[in-house]
Amino acid sequence: MTVNPITTGRIQSAIALASRKTGVDFDYLLGQAKLESGLNANAKAGTSSASGLYQFIEQSWLSVVKKHGAEHGMAWAANSIGQSSSGRLSVGDAGTKAAILALRNDPNAASLMAAEYASDNKASLEGTLNRPASGTDLYMAHFMGLGGATKFLKTMQVNPQASGAALFPAAARANHNVFYDSNNQPRTLSAIYDRFADKLGGAAAGASATATPANYAAQALDMNGSTVITGNNESADDALAWATTAMGKFTGKTTQAAASILRPTPDTARLAYMMLARLGG
Repeated sequence: MTVNPITTGRIQSAIALASRKTGVDFDYLLGQAKLESGLNANAKAGTSSASGLYQFIEQSWLSVVKKHGAEHGMAWAANSIGQSSSGRLSVGDAGTKAAILALRNDPNAASLMAAEYASDNKASLEGTLNRPASGTDLYMAHFMGLGGATKFLKTMQVNPQASGAALFPAAARANHNVFYDSNNQPRTLSAIYDRFADKLGGAAAGASATATPANYAAQALDMNGSTVITGNNESADDALAWATTAMGKFTGKTTQAAASILRPTPDTARLAYMMLARLGG
């Protein structure tokens, strides 16, 4: 499925906001979304309950919303989620449950919850591994669950050549192409990890190629078929050229020079308008 570049830009903005609010690395969140859904907020798995930008399954989504939803304006959702003695999460009202699960398809909610989930996993992994957690470590936790990732990474520290399929037979049966190579030979833990690192890095690089202020300005000029007034009787192309030049003045400059973009001048006000229009403000 081809994703509209305007929609992609809005998704990238949602991810950037989640990154700023939680401190989780933007490139990691962007790469994860690219791998999980191709930056399609409405993506749905055919073999599980996974849905949305980050392909959360129902129980994982209910868990992170229950824990962090109230911090991000979703207290109504967090307070509606109950937990049984066995640990299973549920929502009593069917309509409310549907509304909570539908948040997986909202780029802002999905990005915030994915970032909080990654932040929780980061803290746990670093405490267990006694080292900083990388983006690949976090993706392993998303893919295998925190317990599985912890077991994988701790084993890899002492025996990187161990067979992943032997250590995780159930996961290997469900994800044959991850645990076995094209010759049907089991991959080592190190090989599996490196493969995830390459895919995550490539996804982030490819997705972030369009995540520039100039492209945000271009997207601001096309709001679902509406026309954003550019001013001075100029065309959208002229406005984009101006925005590109204006933003370029601050690329690679000192912090003091870059900070001047925040001063209230006619030009910075105009840039702000374009960015807010891009965000639906």
